[in-house]
Amino acid sequence: MVQKKQIIGGPLEIDGQVLSLSRAIRAGDFVFLTGQIPMRDGLPMIDGTIQQQTRAILDDITLTLAQADCTRDDVVKAMVWLRKRSDFKGFNEIYGEYFPIEPPTRSAVVSELLVDVRVEVEMMAYRPLGDGS
Repeated sequence: MVQKKQIIGGPLEIDGQVLSLSRAIRAGDFVFLTGQIPMRDGLPMIDGTIQQQTRAILDDITLTLAQADCTRDDVVKAMVWLRKRSDFKGFNEIYGEYFPIEPPTRSAVVSELLVDVRVEVEMMAYRPLGDGS
């Protein structure tokens, strides 16, 4: 039986505008999450420390993973974009709380972001279909 991709979660909106992307997609045993920025009340979180913004992103990612029947333990790859190199230490501190044991592989780069936030995080998870463990 050929399996089609499955859209996870509802549409993403920023300031009432529906974005042309999916929150996450399951393709077979893999779940691909779109890049997440810190959000508060449906708006980008343009204030707050790198620690606060990182926590907001990772909490949202945890919820999206749950919608795909995954947990953070299923994450195999993370990609991180930071606005400032000096934010890496604070980001890594919080990230380590969410992935304390057997963390996923990770890339991190400094880049200008499209939204005025400090960080964006994208993840991929692996959870075989029908694996209830």
